[in-house]
Amino acid sequence: MPRKSDITPRSRIVQALRMLSLRSRERAKALKDANNTCAQCGRKKSTAKGKECKVQAHHKNPIAEREGWNICVDAIRKYVLVPSTEWECLCKECHDKEHGK
Repeated sequence: MPRKSDITPRSRIVQALRMLSLRSRERAKALKDANNTCAQCGRKKSTAKGKECKVQAHHKNPIAEREGWNICVDAIRKYVLVPSTEWECLCKECHDKEHGK
């Protein structure tokens, strides 16, 4: 059985970013500001039987088309998910001291 990689796969980072986007306040506000109404045809969201209509928040500048996912993943790898050599184990008190708390 192959050994797990020591780095988080790009697919897992993208998945986490997509979930963040789906649960974001910005996305919820966009839907609320639009009154859950389609900007192109004017249909409103409905759960009425036989008249179901779902609406979705849509990026006006799609992430994939501007290589946004690669930029985001690279930034996360550079600043957040750094190599294990860039981490150190500290107790809570020493960690708080490091951050001036």
